[in-house]
Amino acid sequence: SGLYDGREFYRSDFVIQCGLHGSGVANPHGELKVNETHRSPRLSNTRGTCSIAHWDVPDCGNTEFFINLKHNAHLDDAYGGYCVFAEVADEASFAVVDKIALAVAAGTKTQIER
Repeated sequence: SGLYDGREFYRSDFVIQCGLHGSGVANPHGELKVNETHRSPRLSNTRGTCSIAHWDVPDCGNTEFFINLKHNAHLDDAYGGYCVFAEVADEASFAVVDKIALAVAAGTKTQIER
Protein backbone atom coordinates (compact mmCIF):
# COMPACT_ATOMS: atom_id res chain seq x y z
CA SER A 1 0.00 0.00 0.00
CA GLY A 2 3.03 2.29 0.20
CA LEU A 3 2.44 3.17 3.85
CA TYR A 4 6.14 2.74 4.70
CA ASP A 5 7.59 4.21 1.49
CA GLY A 6 10.39 6.59 2.44
CA ARG A 7 10.37 5.54 6.10
CA GLU A 8 13.65 4.56 7.71
CA PHE A 9 14.81 1.95 10.15
CA TYR A 10 16.05 4.00 13.09
CA ARG A 11 17.03 1.51 15.76
CA SER A 12 19.68 -1.19 15.71
CA ASP A 13 20.63 -2.92 18.94
CA PHE A 14 18.92 -6.26 19.61
CA VAL A 15 16.25 -5.37 17.01
CA ILE A 16 15.91 -3.12 13.98
CA GLN A 17 12.82 -0.92 14.22
CA CYS A 18 10.76 1.10 11.77
CA GLY A 19 7.39 2.79 11.64
CA LEU A 20 5.54 6.04 11.16
CA HIS A 21 6.41 7.54 14.57
CA GLY A 22 7.59 11.13 14.11
CA SER A 23 6.98 11.11 10.34
CA GLY A 24 3.84 13.24 10.30
CA VAL A 25 2.08 10.47 8.34
CA ALA A 26 -1.24 9.49 9.89
CA ASN A 27 -1.95 5.86 10.70
CA PRO A 28 -4.88 4.94 8.44
CA HIS A 29 -5.64 1.83 10.50
CA GLY A 30 -5.78 3.32 14.01
CA GLU A 31 -4.33 1.85 17.17
CA LEU A 32 -4.49 -1.89 17.82
CA LYS A 33 -7.23 -2.62 20.32
CA VAL A 34 -5.89 -5.97 21.54
CA ASN A 35 -2.39 -7.36 22.00
CA GLU A 36 -2.65 -10.86 20.52
CA THR A 37 0.57 -12.12 22.14
CA HIS A 38 -1.18 -14.58 24.44
CA ARG A 39 -3.58 -16.04 21.91
CA SER A 40 -2.82 -19.40 20.32
CA PRO A 41 -0.60 -20.27 18.64
CA ARG A 42 2.05 -18.28 20.49
CA LEU A 43 5.26 -17.50 18.63
CA SER A 44 8.46 -16.49 20.38
CA ASN A 45 10.59 -13.45 19.53
CA THR A 46 13.43 -15.43 17.95
CA ARG A 47 15.98 -14.17 15.43
CA GLY A 48 14.23 -13.07 12.26
CA THR A 49 10.73 -12.76 13.67
CA CYS A 50 8.82 -9.50 13.20
CA SER A 51 6.75 -8.06 16.03
CA ILE A 52 4.49 -5.11 16.77
CA ALA A 53 6.22 -2.48 18.90
CA HIS A 54 4.29 -0.77 21.68
CA TRP A 55 4.86 1.39 24.74
CA ASP A 56 4.72 -0.12 28.21
CA VAL A 57 0.95 -0.50 27.83
CA PRO A 58 0.30 -3.81 26.02
CA ASP A 59 -2.79 -2.81 24.00
CA CYS A 60 -1.37 0.23 22.25
CA GLY A 61 0.40 -1.09 19.15
CA ASN A 62 0.32 0.96 15.97
CA THR A 63 2.52 1.26 12.88
CA GLU A 64 5.81 0.56 14.66
CA PHE A 65 7.35 -2.85 14.10
CA PHE A 66 10.71 -4.49 14.68
CA ILE A 67 12.72 -7.43 13.43
CA ASN A 68 14.59 -9.41 16.04
CA LEU A 69 18.34 -9.59 15.42
CA LYS A 70 18.78 -12.32 18.01
CA HIS A 71 16.67 -14.54 20.24
CA ASN A 72 14.78 -12.14 22.55
CA ALA A 73 12.65 -14.42 24.72
CA HIS A 74 12.26 -11.61 27.28
CA LEU A 75 10.05 -9.79 24.74
CA ASP A 76 7.50 -12.62 24.86
CA ASP A 77 6.28 -11.37 28.26
CA ALA A 78 7.77 -7.89 28.85
CA TYR A 79 5.06 -5.20 29.07
CA GLY A 80 2.39 -7.71 28.13
CA GLY A 81 4.50 -9.28 25.37
CA TYR A 82 5.35 -8.22 21.84
CA CYS A 83 3.20 -10.04 19.29
CA VAL A 84 5.06 -11.86 16.51
CA PHE A 85 3.26 -11.53 13.19
CA ALA A 86 5.83 -12.58 10.57
CA GLU A 87 9.33 -13.93 10.06
CA VAL A 88 12.27 -13.40 7.73
CA ALA A 89 11.93 -15.92 4.93
CA ASP A 90 15.41 -17.17 4.07
CA GLU A 91 19.18 -16.67 4.33
CA ALA A 92 19.24 -14.03 1.57
CA SER A 93 16.64 -12.04 3.52
CA PHE A 94 18.63 -12.48 6.74
CA ALA A 95 21.63 -11.00 4.92
CA VAL A 96 19.55 -7.91 4.07
CA VAL A 97 18.36 -7.58 7.69
CA ASP A 98 21.96 -7.80 8.92
CA LYS A 99 23.07 -5.15 6.39
CA ILE A 100 20.29 -2.83 7.55
CA ALA A 101 21.34 -3.37 11.18
CA LEU A 102 24.97 -2.51 10.40
CA ALA A 103 23.97 0.55 8.36
CA VAL A 104 21.67 1.90 11.08
CA ALA A 105 24.33 1.30 13.74
CA ALA A 106 26.80 3.27 11.59
CA GLY A 107 24.34 6.17 11.22
CA THR A 108 23.50 5.52 7.57
CA LYS A 109 19.95 6.23 6.39
CA THR A 110 18.05 3.11 5.41
CA GLN A 111 14.91 4.16 3.55
CA ILE A 112 12.25 1.69 2.55
CA GLU A 113 11.48 1.74 -1.16
CA ARG A 114 8.90 -0.22 -3.03
